[in-house]
Formats: sequence, structure tokens, C-alpha cells
Amino acid sequence: MNSDKLTQDAFLKAQKKIYNLKIFYIHLVGYLILAALLGYNLYIMSGPYKDFFFWFNIIVLVAWTVFISIHGWYVFKGKILFKKDWEARKIKAFLEKEKINRWE
Repeated sequence: MNSDKLTQDAFLKAQKKIYNLKIFYIHLVGYLILAALLGYNLYIMSGPYKDFFFWFNIIVLVAWTVFISIHGWYVFKGKILFKKDWEARKIKAFLEKEKINRWE
């Protein structure tokens, strides 16, 4: 009975992590689309209100970059790209690969 509860809790926790990851990727795609559109808008901009819209576009890009960075930090917290054991695992994998490819 207790193990079922632990299994269910682990499943719900994993489900929440996957949901947060999915939402982050949707947010990232939206950010990339908006950044492309605002970049194009900066490229073709002309007219009497050019200065206002230039700064407005820059402020939107900077603000959304900050927000998506915070969202990414929340989703990927604790996941560092190169952890301490990463180098040891890569060396071990390389040595295993070399061991297989030798002509002994």
C-alpha cells in the first residue's frame, strides 16, 4: 500500500515536470516567432513614429528574453550542462569505444 502511494507520487511528480517542460518549449517557440517578427519589423521600419516603435520593439525583446530566461531557469533548475561526473563518463565511454575498435 505504501509503495503504491510512493509510485503514484513519483508518477505525478514526473508528470508535472513533463508538463512544465512542454509549456517551456511552447513558450520558446512563441518567443522565437515573435523575435523573428520584431526583427523584421525593425528592418522595414520607417515613418514619423520610427523612434517610438524602435524602442518599443527593443523593450519587448529584452523583457521577453528575461522572462524566458527565468522560465528556463525554473524548468531546468539543477540541470547543469557539465556536471562533475560528466568528464569521467565521457572518458569512460571513449575508452570503451577505443577498446572495441582495437585490432587485438
